[in-house]
Amino acid sequence: MKVADAIAHILKAEGVQTLFAYPVNHLIEAAAKVDIRTVIVRQERIGLHMADAISRLTSGSQIGVFCMQHGPGAENAFGGVAQAFGESSPVLVLPMGYTRSIAQVQPNFNSTLNYRHVTKSAESLPYAEAVPDVMRRAFAALRTGRPRPALVEIPTDLINAEMGDLPPYQPVRATRSGPDPEAVSAAAEALVAARAPVIYAGQGVHYARAWAELRQLAEMLNAPVTTSLTGKSAFPENHPLYLGCANRAMPKAVVEFLNDADLIFGIGCSFSTTSFGIPMPKGKPIIHATLDPADLYKDVIPEVALAGDARLTLQALLGEVRRLSGAAGSPTGDRRSAIARTKAAWLDEWRPKLTSDETPLSPYRVIWELMQAVDVPNTIITHDAGSPRDQLAPFWEAVEPLSYLGWGKTTQLGYGLGLAMGAKLLHPDKLCINVWGDAAIGFTGMDFETAVRERIPILSILLNNFSMAIEIPIMQVSTEKYRATDISGNYAAMAQAFGGYGERVTRPEQIAPAIHRGIEQTQAGVPVLLEFITAKELAVSRY
Repeated sequence: MKVADAIAHILKAEGVQTLFAYPVNHLIEAAAKVDIRTVIVRQERIGLHMADAISRLTSGSQIGVFCMQHGPGAENAFGGVAQAFGESSPVLVLPMGYTRSIAQVQPNFNSTLNYRHVTKSAESLPYAEAVPDVMRRAFAALRTGRPRPALVEIPTDLINAEMGDLPPYQPVRATRSGPDPEAVSAAAEALVAARAPVIYAGQGVHYARAWAELRQLAEMLNAPVTTSLTGKSAFPENHPLYLGCANRAMPKAVVEFLNDADLIFGIGCSFSTTSFGIPMPKGKPIIHATLDPADLYKDVIPEVALAGDARLTLQALLGEVRRLSGAAGSPTGDRRSAIARTKAAWLDEWRPKLTSDETPLSPYRVIWELMQAVDVPNTIITHDAGSPRDQLAPFWEAVEPLSYLGWGKTTQLGYGLGLAMGAKLLHPDKLCINVWGDAAIGFTGMDFETAVRERIPILSILLNNFSMAIEIPIMQVSTEKYRATDISGNYAAMAQAFGGYGERVTRPEQIAPAIHRGIEQTQAGVPVLLEFITAKELAVSRY
């Protein structure tokens, strides 16, 4: 058996259903022979983003895989792997490598060496017979502990090498670890004693599939819930205890209730200090529960620290909280009504933009109309970097787990397109949407052709203001602006040229009908790009 065929058989045994790729890599044909679907993209980053979506939307139970050629292919892929690392997504990266005789000779790009800072493990295949061991170690890294990418570099002189029969291969089983029982008891006592606890839920709740336990604990404590951007949709956002997503832009209730809290309980989160999250208020006692012990004491100093899987942690806490507080739980009325009042006042403040009849269009009007037009429980939506993220995240109300793919610890433009395509491959019966801007489409827009060619009927919502508007205040000097922020293009025509459905919308009364036409086209199997000509909106929901 050749090395490429052995790797393909191992991928199949590990449950891989799709291989995302950019030629040349002999794994592509080997995967096709064992009935793994191959999707060829126009640039490496998109393939990694599609694989990223597979891993995140299955909570890591199915691993997204991407392969590429050595040299420039491995170099071009770096940004997508770095993005997956920042967002804690367990993607398997399989680059070709230079032949072993020159792999260590500069300037030849060595993936094993150069990717070490953005992968959980990075290993080069040393000889053909090592395939099972090297692949098993990679999948072990992907399926255990904190999710992050793993890389296996395959030297070009080994990919077609003969290795004999593949020994019996045992797929890697995921393992979970639970928190220290003493820490659980201390955390439960603090939560029950708190007057105004607030729960901050991160992406670890998604990976642990701990949505039911999170809701039970919140209701038992009558504790308001906010989420990180990657944790968004971990708690039903139409629930009376939900405050909103703690992004750089967020509902007013998030800030008010965090400031009023006498205890903050972070579950499945890192509390990392980033430009796209919310710093915790100073002087508040914190309970920090996370899978990765490296996150403990990194950015916040907790009163109680718990290391373990979010579901196991919440299950242990539920038992202790029940024992301490009794089955009746806490009274529910006052905090819920206070949340409702704060959220209503905030929405009233933003309603003029959400319902604006102005032209160019308000991007908030587009988002508001989109939310009214779609079947939200059967929709998966993601955003792009910059304005689309800040405009969408506060107002989109996700009601099903993993129906919103939020991201932002690093913010590469063009990420949303690949996420939406990966989501559609995984969930063909759902409406999968990416919301992006005219800067983002300049980075990855050519891969809309991939959606057409591979028959992936996504709905792309493009907010085109002919400018990198978020950069305008940064670029201001005195009363003048650098016009380098101005960009242009007719992207609806581009979508049509690729064979998809494209429509440009300029009037408020056209928004809803265009969205309904777009949805109908996706149902007919056609990828859609709706281009909305919007104002250079700079206002965001920031408090």
